Amino acid sequence: MRIGSLILVVFVLQKVTGQEFTPLPMELNQWEQLGGKAKYEISEGVITGTAVAKTPNSFLTTKTRYSDFILEYEVYLGNETNSGVQIRSNSIPAYSNGRVHGYQVEIDPSERAFSGGLYDEGRRGWLYPLSRNEKGRKAFKNDRWNKFRIEAIGNEINTWVNGVHCARLNDDLTAEGFIGLQVHSIHDESLVGTHIKWRNLRIATENLGNLQWDRDPDVPEISFLDNKLTSWEKRKGWRLLWDGSSSEGWVGAKSSTFPSDGWVISEGELTVLETDGGESTGPGDIITTELFSDFELVLDFKITEGANSGIKYFVDPTLNKGTGSAIGCEFQILDDNKHPDAKMGVSGNRTMASLYDLISAGNLNTDGRSKQFKGVGNWNRARIVSYQGQVEHWLNGELAVKYDRNSQMFEALVAYSKYKDWDDFGQFSEGHILLQDHGNKVSFKNIKIREF
Repeated sequence: MRIGSLILVVFVLQKVTGQEFTPLPMELNQWEQLGGKAKYEISEGVITGTAVAKTPNSFLTTKTRYSDFILEYEVYLGNETNSGVQIRSNSIPAYSNGRVHGYQVEIDPSERAFSGGLYDEGRRGWLYPLSRNEKGRKAFKNDRWNKFRIEAIGNEINTWVNGVHCARLNDDLTAEGFIGLQVHSIHDESLVGTHIKWRNLRIATENLGNLQWDRDPDVPEISFLDNKLTSWEKRKGWRLLWDGSSSEGWVGAKSSTFPSDGWVISEGELTVLETDGGESTGPGDIITTELFSDFELVLDFKITEGANSGIKYFVDPTLNKGTGSAIGCEFQILDDNKHPDAKMGVSGNRTMASLYDLISAGNLNTDGRSKQFKGVGNWNRARIVSYQGQVEHWLNGELAVKYDRNSQMFEALVAYSKYKDWDDFGQFSEGHILLQDHGNKVSFKNIKIREF
């Protein structure tokens, strides 16, 4: 046999036997416990974590740090509490007194069923909930061993549960860190003593390109790269609606040029500055120069305390030539706790993510779960989908509002709203997209769109 053929046989044999993978340590002294005081033990190839009372989240972490890798493990969890596995995570004194923070692959036995989703522990919260991946939500099975696979290569993190592709994230905040096994804090004494178990933990750090699994084409990629498009987004028809550095493509809602002051472009953020808190009484709203009909719009926004703003669509700037904002359907942006508008309108239809003055926002994915606002001073993500009259508002990856703008119900809602005097409100075939000046400081970034 030739040497080249022998090398090929050895390589194929390695792929078949999984020799590229190395087991993670199975002795407690080769790990470090951070955070809370949950109990960990290792016996007969199984790591068991046990919940204890009055302690924060606990993490059994590797002493080795990893950047690019493929990790596999099996986990057993009942339906009493959730857990997760940290990847590319860190604990440093300068950050929140050493709090563990970083990407977490969720283990969620509840009805929410986000196992395999990606959460940013101690930082940004949910990055990739499984609200848009029903097949992924069904992959995890309670009270049995479940197999997880994580591919973290470059900016991309992909997860699988029992062979089902769950999450597809593109994010560049952290490139390296430890792996950690979480025992979640508990707030119910009846949960003391509950267990979570891991086994067959193994990792590969070389020849990753040869080991990658195929992606499920039905699993959407979610990207948090600032003002950039990924190759996946480009293939799917996405484009930047704001380039991150100039006013190109945007003008004042009642002007042919971009406002000369009051809107600031700096360090990849587009910010309307604080004025008097009035509706379009400062620099004024800005709108796209283009018109849109069937589209998917995504952007990140950050509000200050007590702020009011909005994202409008199907805007016709000629309808209102007087004072106030241009007219269009509005994804409300509001500090629900501090701005008085939250208590006006009907049944909360002027609160965060609502269809302003028409439909109240909630959480349409999980019963009993509130809408997912990440708070004042943090970046939040809005997603608006309009297709053949069907419109959706999404807040931080979860559905908040859904309606048919061509329906009788919508017409009835408009008839009893502040928009009743505007003919055909919300039913134009196309319109501009608008970012609102409501006299409060609000910032935007990562504004991107694709048309259907």
